[in-house]
Amino acid sequence: MNKDNIKKNDPSSVDLPTTQPLTSNQGTTIADDFNTLKSGTRGPSLLEDFLFREKIFHFDHERIPERVVHARGAGAHGIFRLTDPIPQFSKADFLSQAGAETDVFVRFSTVVGSRGSTDLARDVRGFAIKFYTSEGIFDLVGNNIPVFFIQDAINFPDLVHAVKPEERNEIPQAASAHNTFWDFASLMPETAHMVMWLMSDRAIPRSYRMMQGFGVNTYKLYNAQGESFFVKFHLKPKLGVHSVVWDEAQKISGRNPDFHRQDLWEAIENGDFPEWELGVQILTDEQEQALDFDILDATKVIPEELIPIQYIGTLQLNRNPDNYFAETEQVAFHPGHVVPGIDFSDDPLLQGRLFSYLDTQLSRLGSSNFHELPINKPKNPTHNFRRDGAMRHDIPTEAANYNPHSAPGGCPYLSNLMSGGKGFDSVPAEMEGRKVRKRSETFGDHFSQTATFYNSQTEIGKKHIQDAFSFELGKVTREEIRSRYLGILSVVNKDLARIVADRLGLVVPDGLSKETVQTASQIFENYPALDKIKLGFTYPSLSMEYHCDFDTIKTRKIAAILSEGFDIQELKQMQSRIKAEGAVLDIISDRYGEIISATGEVVKVDYTLVTMDSVLYDALYVVGGDASQEKLATIKKAVCYVDDALKHNKAIAIGGNSNVMVLASDLRLVESDKAVVKIRTASDIEMFIQLVALHRNWQRELQNDLL
Repeated sequence: MNKDNIKKNDPSSVDLPTTQPLTSNQGTTIADDFNTLKSGTRGPSLLEDFLFREKIFHFDHERIPERVVHARGAGAHGIFRLTDPIPQFSKADFLSQAGAETDVFVRFSTVVGSRGSTDLARDVRGFAIKFYTSEGIFDLVGNNIPVFFIQDAINFPDLVHAVKPEERNEIPQAASAHNTFWDFASLMPETAHMVMWLMSDRAIPRSYRMMQGFGVNTYKLYNAQGESFFVKFHLKPKLGVHSVVWDEAQKISGRNPDFHRQDLWEAIENGDFPEWELGVQILTDEQEQALDFDILDATKVIPEELIPIQYIGTLQLNRNPDNYFAETEQVAFHPGHVVPGIDFSDDPLLQGRLFSYLDTQLSRLGSSNFHELPINKPKNPTHNFRRDGAMRHDIPTEAANYNPHSAPGGCPYLSNLMSGGKGFDSVPAEMEGRKVRKRSETFGDHFSQTATFYNSQTEIGKKHIQDAFSFELGKVTREEIRSRYLGILSVVNKDLARIVADRLGLVVPDGLSKETVQTASQIFENYPALDKIKLGFTYPSLSMEYHCDFDTIKTRKIAAILSEGFDIQELKQMQSRIKAEGAVLDIISDRYGEIISATGEVVKVDYTLVTMDSVLYDALYVVGGDASQEKLATIKKAVCYVDDALKHNKAIAIGGNSNVMVLASDLRLVESDKAVVKIRTASDIEMFIQLVALHRNWQRELQNDLL
């Protein structure tokens, strides 16, 4: 194929700068497409910004009917229980009344893929909560990563266009490993921090039940005395934060693309209700000013070592939806759904979301009355003069449809006038500054926190980031994009850049490319010098291992593979202990039906080696019995069970005295592996349970080349 034709047809291959002016849909030339119009560089975005409104309006209506982003999801009902009220910070009833219980609906999702994509794509996970409070709906619309790709909402359409399947051929689905995403990321250095999180194991969680949640944006709380505070919302899973490995994720996508959705559904159906602790990071104005980064910048995280998280309650999911479409698909979240005691900061990403989410519900659900759908309807009564529109459900009985009125029955009152200040009121704030399309200089450091995140990872965490960059950039077909992003990595961490460059067969560039600097200079009037980057910090809380729970195997799934002639007594001992720990032990063989043990007793098979794969389990138990293991050693699929569990760093138990499965599999290569247990006594079973609780034996991967 002619290289000139490739360049001509590839929308990401246009040289910078172009010769054609950027215009609005009305033909108006645009001087700045990177910043919303604000009142001062750190002030709120202005409603009169017709260029932003046109851009985001068009983007919000591009796809019908599924969500443009977060299309694939799973949801559940539950309850939030407040254990430590914070009336000193917020007058919201559900945050200030001791013992308050609030109904919730939570929707988890992937961002990039369509409704038909896989759960195990390398992607950000949405974590959105609808609180049905006594004062109305509060929607906390967050992710499982605390930062975001961009600083200003005006760039959101470009980000999503770049990361979605390429426009020419709709390939690849649910993946960022392609030209257009990395072209965008290499030209927008503000994405570097989020990209580093995306390349970490956070992007391939073990389950929705084992991932953190973050509000991402900075909000404000205000109390009954009118005092206000900055706040970040956090959710910590009680099962700990765990992931799968990339090879495993790819195989799960083929074996069970609904892996996360099924995991959540089955856990709730089995009464293993997922739980998270809800926490808040609260800052005064003085604390905010003392930080060396801007908390209005959504690409920044506040390490909990700097501002501790105060955990105030427990979120539990305890009921599955009755109908996926009516509830999980029709649920409509909006960051603008807040209650008295919660308000917005001037974060320009949040400010744009306040417009975009409401608008997109009209496109998805077809009516301004989407709030009347049962899943979206508040639990407390509503009284207002919104009327008519398509699909109106409520039938108004009031005598008048305007405010104020003196018709019989009375007119709804303004709550602050009649109920002692209980209504919603925006936090008063001084506003000054010229109307500008300009980014605050305090948003200009894109790399200090990026480097801090990488430096804070454990050895295995760093290895997985190196592997992820190598895979993703290895899928990029344009060498100049690869080299351009290596320039960003060279600023963040020289060793990381060198490792990835060696694998790509490229030379590490000497800093940022001229194209990257050119784009940054368009956004920032004074793009900060790179020599001001702070590279020496580490915070343990930024690593996944800091948040792991290694005390339980509750809800974990363990595969027990066997064939005729297995050891029934050993199996019963293992079954008893696994059940007592709240985990699941599935019996797997080469066929369905009943399998006869060495002593003539039988067990019923749950799944076959063909219908359930090793990657769908957290650990493996090869049941003892010479005849059973000799038969399994001749079945290639059974040997693959062992090999996959081994290379995915899982705990493995080998029963009986036979060595045949060790010799038939890759176990012979790692006989000293501490996470491979030979079951001889009851204490060996206890050791196996402890190893399963550790989730993975990462030393195996660091010491062996099994993939």
